[in-house]
Amino acid sequence: QVELVESGGGLVQAGGSLRLSCAASGRTFSHYAMGWFRQTPEQGRDLVAQITWSGDRTSYTDSEKGRFTISRDNAKNTVYLQMNSLKPEDTAVYYCAVRNRPDLGYTRYDYEYWGQGTQVTVSS
Repeated sequence: QVELVESGGGLVQAGGSLRLSCAASGRTFSHYAMGWFRQTPEQGRDLVAQITWSGDRTSYTDSEKGRFTISRDNAKNTVYLQMNSLKPEDTAVYYCAVRNRPDLGYTRYDYEYWGQGTQVTVSS
């Protein structure tokens, strides 16, 4: 059992930046991935970025490449999402998730544990 707690969301103006944090507690082990998803009424819950335990593999959607960066601190069981050059279309509830497999997943069904979400709103 893993508990995930997100923080760092808020209201920002277009072009601004936010850094989201997700702290994991409970049962953890080294061979897992952590990822960020975002959910909107229009698109549902989709993958934003993910990273393996070692940090040697990451993935991003095309719309976020060059603007978002995912990283992790294994000692703290924490994953971060640095979001720069934010756009109104980035507005969503952002969820942290854990995948208990030694590789990456690409859908919400590939991830087993979820946080409660944090709201990110980007004004124009």
